[in-house]
Amino acid sequence: MEMPDSQHTDELATLLALSEQHSFAAAARVLERHPSVLSKRIQALERRLGVRLVERTTRRLSLTREGLQLVEKVRQAANWIRDAEREAAQGATEVRGRLRLALPATMGRRWISPMVAGFALAYPEVVLEVEYSERIVDVVGERFDAAIRIGNLPDSGLVATRLCDQYRILCASAAYLARCPGPASPADLARHNCLGYTGLLSFPEWTLVQADRQGAAPTRQSLRVTGSMRSNDNEALLHAALQGVGIVAGSDWHLLPAVQSGALVRVLPEWTLGEAGGIYLVRPSGQYQTAALAAFRQWISERFAAVPWRHAGAS
Repeated sequence: MEMPDSQHTDELATLLALSEQHSFAAAARVLERHPSVLSKRIQALERRLGVRLVERTTRRLSLTREGLQLVEKVRQAANWIRDAEREAAQGATEVRGRLRLALPATMGRRWISPMVAGFALAYPEVVLEVEYSERIVDVVGERFDAAIRIGNLPDSGLVATRLCDQYRILCASAAYLARCPGPASPADLARHNCLGYTGLLSFPEWTLVQADRQGAAPTRQSLRVTGSMRSNDNEALLHAALQGVGIVAGSDWHLLPAVQSGALVRVLPEWTLGEAGGIYLVRPSGQYQTAALAAFRQWISERFAAVPWRHAGAS
C-alpha cells in the first residue's frame, strides 16, 4: 500500500488547520509555521489535485465544496490512525490481541497443549494461533510471536528463555529384558536390538555420556547401533519398546512417564544419550514485546519450572 510522503502529509495538515482556524495567520500559529509557508503548501496541494480547495478574499477564507469533502475524508483517516495507534499501544499494556505460537508436535501434544489451554482460560481476550510441527520454523519470516525449541540452540539472533533442562535416556520393557538381559556397559548395546531414531543428528551412532560425580570431565563412549526398526517418529519407537521390540533412546519428557508407570525400565541408568540439553521459549529480538507475549512467557515458564514429567504419576 502506498503511503503519503511527508510533504503531502504537511499539505493535508495545513488544510485541516485552515478549516478550523479560518485564516492563514491563525493556522500558522497552531502549526508554528509562517503564513507564507502554509500558503505555498495549499497551492502545491491544489496543483497536485488539479482542483481549487480554498477561496481567498481580503476579508475571509473559506473552503470550496471539494475542499470541504477532502477535509471530511482526511478527518476520518486521522481518526482511524489515532484509533489504530491507541489499539497498538493497548497491546503493550493489556493482555489481549493475537498470539501466534510454534510448538513441537510430540512434546506439544503431551505436555504443552494443556498449558496452552490453561492460558486460554486465564486470558480470554487473547486469540491463540498454535502450530504443532517437528520442523524448525522461521520465527521471524513466518511471523510467529514465539516458539518452543528442544535441544541446544544455534546462534540465531532470537531471544531465548530457558524453561528447563532435558536429557535422553535408554529404556526397554521388562519383557524384552527377560529375553535379552540388560547391558552392563555401553559396549554391550552392540548385541542388542536398538530402535533407531533417524532424526538424531549422529544416527546411527549413539554417544553415551556418564557424568562424573566429583566434577571431572564426563566419560563418553560412542558406538554404531543396529536394530530391527528405525523411524523418524519417536512415538512409533516408544510403542515398539512398550511391546518389547527393543531398547529405545529418547528424551526424558517422552519416556519417564512409562518408566514411572512400570511399563518401561531404565537401561544403563547412569548414562545418557549425549549431553543434557535445554527446552527454550524463543522470540524475535527487539526491545518491545506485547503484554500477551509477556504473560504467556511467564505462564509457560512457571509450569515448566515444575518439570512435570519427573514426578511420579506424570502422564
